[in-house]
Amino acid sequence: MDTPPVRLTSLAHGGGCGCKLDPAILRTLLADQPVAGPFERLLVGNETADDAAVWALDDGTCLIATTDFFTPMVDDPHDFGRIAATNAISDVYAMGGRPMLALAILGMPVGKIAPAIVAEILKGGAATCAEAGIPVAGGHSIDTPEPIYGLAVIGSCDRAHVRRNADARAGDVAILTKPLGVGIYSAAIKREALDSAGYADFIATTTRLNRVGADLARDPEVHAITDTTGFGLLGHGLELARGAGLTFVVAGDAVPLLPRAAALAQEGFVTGASHRNWASFGSQVTLPAGLPDWRRHILTDPQTSGGLLVTCTPGRAEAILAQCHAAGFAQAAVVGRFEAGPAAIRVEA
Repeated sequence: MDTPPVRLTSLAHGGGCGCKLDPAILRTLLADQPVAGPFERLLVGNETADDAAVWALDDGTCLIATTDFFTPMVDDPHDFGRIAATNAISDVYAMGGRPMLALAILGMPVGKIAPAIVAEILKGGAATCAEAGIPVAGGHSIDTPEPIYGLAVIGSCDRAHVRRNADARAGDVAILTKPLGVGIYSAAIKREALDSAGYADFIATTTRLNRVGADLARDPEVHAITDTTGFGLLGHGLELARGAGLTFVVAGDAVPLLPRAAALAQEGFVTGASHRNWASFGSQVTLPAGLPDWRRHILTDPQTSGGLLVTCTPGRAEAILAQCHAAGFAQAAVVGRFEAGPAAIRVEA
């Protein structure tokens, strides 16, 4: 596809999940909000930092509802649509469900982007939905200063298969299904410093559907699942730790990375969101002495359409890793463990 006359990334102040609100600000905003209320069938609401809401139906089936949207992190409109749709659908998989249908969320700066470019964004999203086996059944569009695209997604699962991010257990190991470095690559893309091979790696990981989550949730020894997005591995790992009241011990050397992530991070390709993430929750993270800044930036790097962070009993880890590898997540790896202690993170070298 020809490069658009106007770079999509030049129209946005941030990109992908890196444009999420600062996690500390978000916690402050939500602290004074009323909980969803005493609805017997609301199994998962805003009482935890979960990926989606879950509502129980009479027959034991649950509906899963979520929404996710953001500004561009790439200039190719079709790729932008694919990434945004993959990211939105991931929330359903992270709850243990399968998607049923989607509604498009579209905001475009009228007069700055040609209609043909907007159409390509929508086609990219529809292509990903078709891959997931669901329709884009409608949506809503407005005129906005920056380009915005995403989906509201409805899914379903059996009640027994719902997996929250608050149910990790002491002794669980943590498995990450995708490599880190998406935000670092995004920073390089914005500065036109990522080569074609790097871009291909970037697209491959951000458009891989996390459908393995629905399969893993059927394993009773899988206790908690979340997807790793804008708050980075440490931020979303901290949400798991807070929910369970445990310490998440991260095995820093075991964390999988995109091929050029380490080199680019050392060259200074770091997002503003990475700095914001650390400022928000760094006080609850213990790092090993002498850890280079670039390695810390990788751990707080905002992931757009990142991997699932899964906790399970140690005895099932090998089988679950094999299941992830067979599903196409070649770099899935054990990245840490949960142990008794304060709701915090300790990174080991």
